[in-house]
Amino acid sequence: MSNSWHDALQFSLGKIEKSIPLLEDFPDRCHGSTWTLVNQNRLSSNWVDGFWVGQLWLAYAYTKNPKFEAAAREWTERVAWLKTTLGTHDLGFIFYLSNVLGAYATGDETLFENARIAAETFTKRWNPRGEYLLAWGKVDGTPYQRGQINIDLMMNLSLLFWASHDTGDLNYARIAARHARTSRLVLIRPDNSTVHVADFNPDTGAYLRPETLQGLSHASCWSRGQAWALYGYAETYRRTNEPVFLYTARRLAEYVIANAPEDKVPYWDYDSLDIPNTYRDSSAAAVYASGLLELADAETDELLAERWRNEAVDITASLWKNYATQEDDMASILKHATHFERHGNVDHGLIYGDYYFLETLLRLVSPELIAELFPRPRPLS
Repeated sequence: MSNSWHDALQFSLGKIEKSIPLLEDFPDRCHGSTWTLVNQNRLSSNWVDGFWVGQLWLAYAYTKNPKFEAAAREWTERVAWLKTTLGTHDLGFIFYLSNVLGAYATGDETLFENARIAAETFTKRWNPRGEYLLAWGKVDGTPYQRGQINIDLMMNLSLLFWASHDTGDLNYARIAARHARTSRLVLIRPDNSTVHVADFNPDTGAYLRPETLQGLSHASCWSRGQAWALYGYAETYRRTNEPVFLYTARRLAEYVIANAPEDKVPYWDYDSLDIPNTYRDSSAAAVYASGLLELADAETDELLAERWRNEAVDITASLWKNYATQEDDMASILKHATHFERHGNVDHGLIYGDYYFLETLLRLVSPELIAELFPRPRPLS
């Protein structure tokens, strides 16, 4: 398959290069030859900004083409204003994939500074009573606003783990690990599926109930949420060396494999009543593929590592064969993704699907480069 991976990688790099002169703001999704850009009037919309910057840094790290570095530096500067905002919980997505990744790609450690500030800002969302990081709500809002977590937050913990290694301050990593333990208790079901959202009483820390925002219901399994969880717990294990997180990632992976459709790309929600006549989410599949490779690298059981890697290869092969825009004029690399089914944002390209597809390809083609860009140092004692 190595030739196919190189073909897919060159195709993806070509798409990214073509978009550089055409974008006036951060890309979000696309249905055709142009990207729909981020709605700057909604601060929470900026959660996707890091994925475009991350693609540019990955492209530079692999090719050493100065065109990619120049663009990546420009767009990294354009996310800097978010480093002190309390309007989004996705500072990890934004600043790890821009400033931290950029510093590792270039050796320019001045890029770390805004990531340090962002990590400190992120800790303001910490609720020590419930031991969770607040999701969308205002940190000084109503009890309902201050009491929600979501499974997406698992992917933002990397910024906090990195900050502890960068600064030597263990508090960042402690917050991340404790949030992961809380999420494991309230967002992962006995059947290894995930809940999207959980409500707490922010004043007592008491868990109240499951909810959803983007899934079918509070009792269903939203596929991209399952993907965030799988990748997030695999990385959390590598950052902490705590076996409970490895076991959790394995459970999540088993659910993905057991419930995969024939072509390995999940429907937007595993419990959709309209399966098979409903929308797929290629972005969830791309996150699965990279997350499974992260899990394979972390795995202590060689047979399981081979199982996770083989599944990642099968998913990636299906994405390249059936979901890449090779015969289309779409601006995105992948098509047939679902952002928010209930809002009608379906069957399009998504910037984060493209990012994780590129990351997966580099894991397959150049694992030594990925190890440099995403170092997993031994846990701090």
